Amino acid sequence: MEVVNIHEAKTHLSRLLERVARGESFVIARAGRPVARVSGVDAPAPDKQRRVGFLQGEIEVPDDFDRMGEDAITGMFEHGDDSSA
Repeated sequence: MEVVNIHEAKTHLSRLLERVARGESFVIARAGRPVARVSGVDAPAPDKQRRVGFLQGEIEVPDDFDRMGEDAITGMFEHGDDSSA
């Protein structure tokens, strides 16, 4: 989440509020320390927002996920793809 210092927030309040209206949120900081979180009135509460990992335990990713199809892909680079010929 973007952090905005108090001076910038005062100077660009209208622009920042336009962004909030589009669904963005930001934090106002004083001397680098967070003071307030600004979000839209209809935005979900921070603890109700969907987070990465919300399906933890629901699905299983194979151990070789990052190597799946490796032989076929390597073969296309080494031998070319003859399907267009």
